[in-house]
Amino acid sequence: MYNVDTKLIKIITNHYWVKKTGVADKIIYKGRTYYNKFEKVNSMLTRQVMNDHADGKITVAHSLINPTRNIVENIVIDYNGRNTERFWHRTQLLLREEGFINFTAYKSKTNGHLHVYIHKGHTAISEAHQLSKMLDMKLAQKMPREWKMFPTQDLPPEYNILVLPYEVYQKERGASWSKHL
Repeated sequence: MYNVDTKLIKIITNHYWVKKTGVADKIIYKGRTYYNKFEKVNSMLTRQVMNDHADGKITVAHSLINPTRNIVENIVIDYNGRNTERFWHRTQLLLREEGFINFTAYKSKTNGHLHVYIHKGHTAISEAHQLSKMLDMKLAQKMPREWKMFPTQDLPPEYNILVLPYEVYQKERGASWSKHL
């Protein structure tokens, strides 16, 4: 049963993506060719689909960009490094310093990898791109680059998707100390 608290990340539920065994489609974007392994399903992301994902029957991803309103709810750091604790510690300090008080880290399928969702809420796509670039540069000053930022302009919109999280790693919700800043 899928028991991850996804209400924290405001997933777009009017469609989802399912991973295929081969290539689902070929995308040409900014002069580069991408081969997408995920296929878009234009139906509701239900609890049953999430349960199938948790059971390992299918791999489901969700979109970060709302295509109808052209907004983003979350900025995500996809960490694929080896030192999870150090990354989480540095990231939460940076996010607090930048004024973000609502963020959650989720474990991905690969052990030691994290998806850090920064809950921005109803953010225009251009502002989300700027924020993700700024956070990327600030993190790169402190640590070796072992992550990707989403949403990104460097990839087609079909690649601004993330696999549903498997487990909450840690979360930060409006800490009481933030009112004193």
